[in-house]
Amino acid sequence: MPSRLEKLCLDKGLRMTGQRRIIARVLSDSDDHPDVETVYQRASTIDSKIGLATVYRTLRLFEEAQILERHDFGDGRARYEEIPEEHHDHLIDVNTGEVIEFTNDKIEAIQKAIAEQLGYRLVDHRLELYGVKLDGKKK
Repeated sequence: MPSRLEKLCLDKGLRMTGQRRIIARVLSDSDDHPDVETVYQRASTIDSKIGLATVYRTLRLFEEAQILERHDFGDGRARYEEIPEEHHDHLIDVNTGEVIEFTNDKIEAIQKAIAEQLGYRLVDHRLELYGVKLDGKKK
């Protein structure tokens, strides 16, 4: 059975080689925002013949096909996630690199209001917050 990402690739008419299918599966199974090295490590445990260059090319192909979104969370590594069906923002723990996805209706309303005050209709945005965990506080 094809993974979510593989199905998206097929729907967009991309040719799916065996190695692309593995990379798509690795990304679909990820609940984090993996970088190229992490995708490579996970994919190479499934097929040791997958090379790092193949992973780079495949991620670029998926990004250009608007199947993946690339993020730069300030740690010098491009990180990837499937283009989400529902909008969300990110909070990045600067100590651990953990990425927490969240939505907040108040923030969305404020952003829309700011755009309107400046004479614009908001069509897209990206919000990334960077923080450190407060002592004794949980997520």
